[in-house]
Amino acid sequence: MKAREGDFIETFEDSIFDVKGLVHPPSRVVAFLRYVPDPAGDRRKDGTTYRKVYALSDRYALLKQSFPRYLVYDQVFNEHLCEVPLEAVKYNYQPTRRLRDLRYEDELDEVERTALWFLELLKENAEVPWSKLGISGSILVKLHTSTSDIDPVVYGSETCYKVYSALRRMIEDRKSPVKPYSLKELKGLFDFRSKDTVTSFEDFVRTDSRKVLQGKFMDRDYFIRFVKDWNEVKEQYGTVLYKPEGYAKIKAKVVDDSEAIFTPCCYKIENVEFLEGLHVEPVEEIVSFRGRFCEQAKSGEVVIAQGKVERMQREGDREHFRLLLGNKISDHMILA
Repeated sequence: MKAREGDFIETFEDSIFDVKGLVHPPSRVVAFLRYVPDPAGDRRKDGTTYRKVYALSDRYALLKQSFPRYLVYDQVFNEHLCEVPLEAVKYNYQPTRRLRDLRYEDELDEVERTALWFLELLKENAEVPWSKLGISGSILVKLHTSTSDIDPVVYGSETCYKVYSALRRMIEDRKSPVKPYSLKELKGLFDFRSKDTVTSFEDFVRTDSRKVLQGKFMDRDYFIRFVKDWNEVKEQYGTVLYKPEGYAKIKAKVVDDSEAIFTPCCYKIENVEFLEGLHVEPVEEIVSFRGRFCEQAKSGEVVIAQGKVERMQREGDREHFRLLLGNKISDHMILA
């Protein structure tokens, strides 16, 4: 099995995890708990009722309580991660396969029809093949509700840039069914995300009001995930060693935002000034595996970011550091 960002996996305990990143140990999958069987849950599939677990803190608490065997210390990433052994995986849900099923199914519910329509518009406007598109989130695992979001996935850098440009054109067209968030809608999104990421509403609006990867389609929330193709992933498990060094708050200039739209996202930085915490050099990039940090800044802009400092040692290359966002509620990245 070769799982990647956007996929979901289901274990033999009937629990469902969302896969994180593109680099995984040979016999395990890095993934976070998303849906668990619960008689009091509000979602049902194949005779089982499920509950969705939202906050990272809740996911970790539930993992420690019910799935401690999946929390392991990874010697490459040098931290405790949720890694599901391949022998525990009952099914690998793939976004491309689910989209293919939606295209050929005779009966779709309203959420599925809307998602398919959105992807049809993206395909037509960007002129990309169906094989590079998929649908993730609750629709992928058939646990969506009448109010569920739409979570398309796009694969491959070239395809992603085409879809991004088409999406921007659609948003700028007032007649298009694709709309940016209004200020009121941004407030609702801020209230939801602030449970996991603390920042001011003013700073949140400055970054998120200009994003195109999130918004409304036919009055339904969407978030599009851009993922590199397998042949673009140069890193293999163990070729880069990561070592946590501490926690820091920095001010820096973004000099390359070409990978800001992808998950994981990356911002190359220069002119780093340490404001709080650990002071090490050189910190050359800000990285996150969480979609909320995509499109956070553009080349030439100065940002203030706070997160975990990691030492990176790549085979045959010099050592440097990165700032990783998303593990703590205090992690953030705002425009200076």
